[in-house]
Amino acid sequence: MSEQLTLYLHKLSPYSQKIEVALIEANAPYRGHHVDLSNKPEWFTSIVNPVGKVPAVAYGGPIVDPENPSPLSTKIAESSVILEFLADLYPDSGLLPKDLVLRAKVRFFNDATIKHMEGPFYDFILGRGSYENVVKGIEFVQGLLEEGKDFAVGDHYTIADACISPCFARLKIVTETDIGKFPVGMGSKLGEELKGPKFTKFTKYVDRMLERPSLKQTYDEVRVFSLP
Repeated sequence: MSEQLTLYLHKLSPYSQKIEVALIEANAPYRGHHVDLSNKPEWFTSIVNPVGKVPAVAYGGPIVDPENPSPLSTKIAESSVILEFLADLYPDSGLLPKDLVLRAKVRFFNDATIKHMEGPFYDFILGRGSYENVVKGIEFVQGLLEEGKDFAVGDHYTIADACISPCFARLKIVTETDIGKFPVGMGSKLGEELKGPKFTKFTKYVDRMLERPSLKQTYDEVRVFSLP
């Protein structure tokens, strides 16, 4: 039996969502505690994460009030680090393949998609990135996907899928509603471009990820759309 795990999150954070998705996929018990990022509590920055960002986890130690975490628990921050921690904590979940080559591919996929798609896409939403870089990022991700495979790497859901899925959820909103700080119409234009045959492999993968119960449980389209 694993030790207690408390996830400090913000429901509008795509980075927090990565961790919730992975925990659900691993069928792992956890407690989620919302942190008000607009008015960060002193206990959070002094005890949990001095950087003041979510997600963060407190692992081990006694079960206590999340706002008074035990010094006996280990505090871990940064979504990429936490994803790997969860994969190691729940090895039977398949969040990381046992095959060393596939494990390396998962890590490359995560690093590359954060750099080439997630970063440019969120910059685009915030009005400080170009449409062209988003399209290039999508082309890059599509190039990493193997033909005929359901998942990013191998034949099983991994942290590679968990890492990119929250970005897909926000991509869906942007292309359907044109919400963002980019020029009016550019979100809709992206949606139309993705409907073309050039991006069939990418959009089929996106659709599969959006249908995962783990993503649906952690995402509310009506209220969750947030600029990261």
